[in-house]
Parts: sequence; C-alpha cells; structure tokens
Amino acid sequence: MAVDFAQSEDQRILISEVRRFAEERIRPGAAERDREHRFPAELLGEMGEMGLLGMLIGEEWGGGGTDPQTYCLAVEEISAACPSIGVTMSVTNSVCGWPIDRFASPELKARVLPTLASGEALGGFCLTEPGSGSDAGAMKTTARRDGDAWVIDGEKAWITNAGVGRWFVLLARTDPAAGKRGISAFVVPADAPGLRVGAPEEKLGLRASNTAAVYLDGARIPAANLLGEEGQGLRIALATLDHSRLGIAAQSVGIHRRALELATAYAKERIQFGVPIAEHQAIRFKLATMATELAAARALTGYAASISEHGRDAGRLACEAKAYASEAANRACWEALQIHGGNGCSEEYEIARLYRDVRVTTIYEGTSEMQRLVIARALLAA
Repeated sequence: MAVDFAQSEDQRILISEVRRFAEERIRPGAAERDREHRFPAELLGEMGEMGLLGMLIGEEWGGGGTDPQTYCLAVEEISAACPSIGVTMSVTNSVCGWPIDRFASPELKARVLPTLASGEALGGFCLTEPGSGSDAGAMKTTARRDGDAWVIDGEKAWITNAGVGRWFVLLARTDPAAGKRGISAFVVPADAPGLRVGAPEEKLGLRASNTAAVYLDGARIPAANLLGEEGQGLRIALATLDHSRLGIAAQSVGIHRRALELATAYAKERIQFGVPIAEHQAIRFKLATMATELAAARALTGYAASISEHGRDAGRLACEAKAYASEAANRACWEALQIHGGNGCSEEYEIARLYRDVRVTTIYEGTSEMQRLVIARALLAA
C-alpha cells in the first residue's frame, strides 16, 4: 500500500494549532506540574474544547472523526511539550473512546461518547491486574449478571486516569469455565456503587498523569453497559490495543523529538576544550543517529496509522511501530542526557524529566517483549 507522507492542508492547519497550544499553554508549566505531581485538569478542559479528546470518536457523537495519521501527529505535538498530558490524551482517545465508538450499542454510545468528545469527561482502560499484565487471560476480576445489572468483583492495577476519569472500559470474566472466551468488556462509570479508586501511584515518570488501582467490591452497572457481546471481551481488548499502540508510538516520537532538540541546543552552547561540544565528532555522531532514528520512528508510526483501519497487517505494524518508536525514544533520551553530562542529572534541566518519562513507553500498552512475540507470530502464520 502506497503512503503519502505529505501533510494535507487540513492537517497542517490542525497541527499548527495544536503546536501553538502545546508551546503556549502546556510546556510552560510542565516542570512545575511534574514536581508537584499535579494533574492539569484546566488544560485538559481546554483540550476538550479544541476537540483533542474526541479525535477518534465519530462526528455523529460529537467527535472529530479524525483519521489515525492526523491523530498521531497531534499526540506527537502534545507529548513533545508534556508526555504526561500526551498519555492522558492518548488513553482517553485510544483505549476508551475508540472501543466504545466501535463496539457499543447506539444507546450506550449516546450516553457516553458526547461527554468524552467534548472533554467533559476523561476515560480509561481497566485491563491490568496485580497478577496479570502481559498475560491478560489470567485475569481474576469477575462479572455476574443480576437481573438488569452486572455485578463486578476484582482489582485493576496501574490504571491511567483513575481518579480523574469518568468512564472506563473494563475487562472481567463472565464465564470462568470458558477460559479466554469467557471474558467480556464493560463500560463502567467511576461513580458506580462498589467502585473505589486507590491512592495515586508514586511513579518514576509521567508524574502529572494520574495512575491508580481500581477496586471493585460488588460494583453494579446497568446490563446495557456490556460492550459488544458477552464473551467478546478479549477480542475487543486486543483490537483496542492494536489501535492504541499507535498513540504510544506517537507519544514516543514526541519525546524523541524533544530530546533531540534539547541535545542539539545544549551541544551548541556547552564549551569544552575551547569549542562547543557540537564540534566534536563523538557528539555529532550521537545527534546524527538520534535524528535518523527519529525519522524512522515517525515514518513507521505514520505507515502503521495509515493502514490501521484496514489491512491484515495492521496489528503487526502497530506492534512494530510501538516497539521501535519507544525503544528509539529511550535511546535518544539516554544519549541526550549523556550529551548534557552531569547537568543532565539535575532536575533543573528538562532532559532529566524526559529521561524519567520515556522509560515506561516500552512497558505500557504491551511490553517490547510482547510486541516481538506478536510480530513473530504474525510473520510465521503468513
């Protein structure tokens, strides 16, 4: 499939607006929010007004109906300014809004999607548990039908937007005897009776993004909140992750880009042996490699996004983009900090925050190891 990487006029206008917003509103307070572990609710409200939290939701539900390539470009811009806000945006769009738009009943869509699309509400994805991460089929959370409701018991871990989100796509076992085919998906409101959110996690990075455990003790939700059909949960989850990995790849590209900008600027200013360190071949080679890998990560992410809505290789390419972009971003932040020398270890320099923020990109939405297993499985099955 041929891919045109030239941006359309509409894309250029949108991305220009997003970049201006990111530079003027998001970047100035990023370091302070990180130090204070403060969630920027006011900025997310502004992003909702701009349509950035409902980009993947259909226009009939108040969303932007945006194509995945444009969405990834927007995530890159936000993430280059603040990776914490980038992941908040990505999670609301990719693992909450997108599966509800694709798999929910019309009634459920009408109830939930307009609130997500407008930014009135944020969303999240409750899959991981204390004892099941990569092995999603080992989850222990259960849901049983009780008249016109589902009753859910269990615990979810490391849930982005827990404590600030209103809607969560949640996976639970509805037929324990059916194994992976006995898992179903639900749309769970944060105020459901029996649902409790734990204390925010003290994280290495992304400190301005809320992450917490979610406890369900007989949590009751309407029967109509079943997403898709009973027993389709794992299929819905895997389809969602195939799509959401593009958002994390785009986040990684944004972090990578910023790391290169910081390293280049510092190398021009820092004097050693009588000249800027940018004059030394060792530094030039680092910058050249970072730039080359950035171009490759952006191109692979764009290509994967372009076929994400069609094409049998979509899932594999999403895994390739996520694995490559996240690992390249980690290498870029490592090298950028190295170029900063001792100063890179000081929180007075932005690269220290990026170095912390980027680490999780090779873990969440599927570890690099799981991405490679999926890629290899697809290749061997062809």
